[in-house]
Amino acid sequence: MAILLKSEEEIEIIRQASKILSKVHGILSKEIKPGITTLYLDKIAEEYIQDHGAKPSFKGFKGYEYSICTSLNEVVVHGLPNKKELKEGDILSIDCGVYFKKYHSDSAYTYPICEVDDEILRFLSSTKESLDVGIDLISTKVRTGDIGNAIQKYIEKRGYSVIRDLVGHGVGHNLHEDPEFPNFGQSGKGTKLRNGMVFAIEPMTAIGKYDLEYCSDKWSIRTKDKSLTAHYEHTIALINENIEVLTTFDYIDNKYQMI
Repeated sequence: MAILLKSEEEIEIIRQASKILSKVHGILSKEIKPGITTLYLDKIAEEYIQDHGAKPSFKGFKGYEYSICTSLNEVVVHGLPNKKELKEGDILSIDCGVYFKKYHSDSAYTYPICEVDDEILRFLSSTKESLDVGIDLISTKVRTGDIGNAIQKYIEKRGYSVIRDLVGHGVGHNLHEDPEFPNFGQSGKGTKLRNGMVFAIEPMTAIGKYDLEYCSDKWSIRTKDKSLTAHYEHTIALINENIEVLTTFDYIDNKYQMI
């Protein structure tokens, strides 16, 4: 495992990429509503990223054709933007990355479309809170297993499942770098965190079981039992014993901040 530690200069570039990305989520959050298509959201995201001197990290990655992933309801990740209109009650996870001056940032957020059941809102809140639980543990004294274990316990205590087959990861020159950050595991196991590491922690959860399958498009990954899913992600740096969350949800429309 080759962990690529980042200098303060490199982290500053990732910080800039993260700001662009955070604003992408903010812009998209104001457009999400019944009747619009995820293909429309993809166009908005790509134009904003390019207008700010950056490139979409996902477009062209392993043959992916779009700038964002739009994962609907039971789809956990890698949902393809399309012409199908969103409807009230849908749950839409948007994952996006920005490539700026040869460095990547990565962030995801799950948006309820208008009115959804209170139980679904509790599920989304729990997943979002589990991201904070993981972030709060970050230090050079812990390992990836400590973070995954804390996220897993938080989610399972509330009756939900953490996805086992998909993980967080290092971020930098490459969109996915070592080490991996599973959202489950044993305390004291895994890679020890070090100053200079930049990584994405991203709890992915299901209301039902965590078993997954590919959809017919060969990209989208959904729960086998078709239960609803959620996904929240930040790009984070560990610098001189300090945690800095480089992406932010602060630009996202206030109606989604209540989650």
